[in-house]
Amino acid sequence: MIWLTWRQHRRQLLASVAGLVALAAVLVPTGIAMHHAFERLGLAQCLSAAATAGCPKKFDDFTNAYGTFVFLAVLLLVLPLLIGIFWGAPVVAREVEQGTHRMVWTQGITRRRWILTKVSLLGAAVTVFALLYGLGTAWWWEPMSRIDSDQSRFGAVFFDLQGIAPVGYTLFAVALGIAAGTAIPKVVPAMGVTLAGFIVVRVAVAIAARPRFMRPETSEWLVASGPGRRREAGAGSWIMSTTVHQADGTYVMDGTMRCPLPADGGCQSDNDFGVRAGAYNLDTFQPADRYWTFQAIETAIFVLLAALLILWTVRRLRSVF
Repeated sequence: MIWLTWRQHRRQLLASVAGLVALAAVLVPTGIAMHHAFERLGLAQCLSAAATAGCPKKFDDFTNAYGTFVFLAVLLLVLPLLIGIFWGAPVVAREVEQGTHRMVWTQGITRRRWILTKVSLLGAAVTVFALLYGLGTAWWWEPMSRIDSDQSRFGAVFFDLQGIAPVGYTLFAVALGIAAGTAIPKVVPAMGVTLAGFIVVRVAVAIAARPRFMRPETSEWLVASGPGRRREAGAGSWIMSTTVHQADGTYVMDGTMRCPLPADGGCQSDNDFGVRAGAYNLDTFQPADRYWTFQAIETAIFVLLAALLILWTVRRLRSVF
């Protein structure tokens, strides 16, 4: 079975290895350049209490030089999906579509052993691939994530690219492809189901589940005194919402407000929202030190979903075809 699996999937494996090498050829030199520029410009000191007057220009220089890499980072999001489509969907669908399942499943190899052997070998291969991709991307993007809160490790899109979460996404994509090919034993329709199902589940978890993994914390800072206590959220934290409230807690508006308070207690700016003395901004956030906890939770969710899909596939194969 190991030899047969290799023969059937060697093209996908070799193409994935070639893709990983090509990806490394881009990420390694650009990552080294970003890390060296980060050190050369002294941006670590700019992010600390020792920030100097020249830091804003240094941040601008770094962002202007490497900010366009964000488009490459977004493209990397599709890698787990591509593996699910081209590795997972054909596993069962191709056998049934071509009729070769009649021979394979009558040669002393049970359907259960056949599918579990394939799943184990493919799962091990894509796990290694996803780990290299996730950890490599985390190293590559680390300088940019430190200087731009919108592109931090917790930021939308960037959380999904880094760490161990891509392992869960990739295993889920492959399992979804295998299950889709079992339910619809034609390769192209199975690929379409994998595409749609993956996107729906990923979006649902990111929007509905991820913000609720742990209870968020809050930080208050006065409208009248500028940023004030906002730094308590910490660099790299996930700012989930910021709202403006009166001193008694009454909600005023979404967003932030910074302005001086005149003697009559009104907050005058381009627009007067009628906030009074003691008005404050309220940050709701997930602290940066929860990043790996969130990564572990999300990975576990997708690994569990993958296991359930494989369990369904095994049961389905025993009763059909």
